[in-house]
Amino acid sequence: MLITSPCVVSLSWRLEDAQGQLIDELSEPMEFFYGGDDLFAKVEQVLAGQDIGFETSLALDPEEAFGDYKPELVCFEARALMPENVSEGMQFEGLPEGAVSEGMAQDVVYTVTEVYPEHVVLDGNHPLAGMGLRMHLRVRDVREATEAEIREGSVGETVFSVVSGAPPDEQLH
Repeated sequence: MLITSPCVVSLSWRLEDAQGQLIDELSEPMEFFYGGDDLFAKVEQVLAGQDIGFETSLALDPEEAFGDYKPELVCFEARALMPENVSEGMQFEGLPEGAVSEGMAQDVVYTVTEVYPEHVVLDGNHPLAGMGLRMHLRVRDVREATEAEIREGSVGETVFSVVSGAPPDEQLH
């Protein structure tokens, strides 16, 4: 079956930064809805009309992947508003109750990037925002999408929508 919208593709990949440093490696195939929101537009363009076994490498500029880094998504909040055990890497949906930063989006997941005695730094950017990426991918399977997948435009939560990054010395998988 050729990859055409809508369908479901199973992919494996190796994801690197622009300097070739490994960020993530998905050796076991994962399913993605083709023709919806599961894949980056550039990845969908490359996969169009391909079949099982297709392999390619592509470069993704930040705007083709997780977007540019937006400093306006970074703020400082009082440590007292956070859980007692707050630590770098913790994530929260929206700002804590009592937050004083004005104009910050509430529908964003914020990552604690620094912890100080009196305040914490919260960053609403995706951990890979602002990064150029290299992706080496392989099509492992292609199947028809179910009616539910077509209705949702997705096979469910995918790696691309996950906002948490790996700890500095670990991979995502």
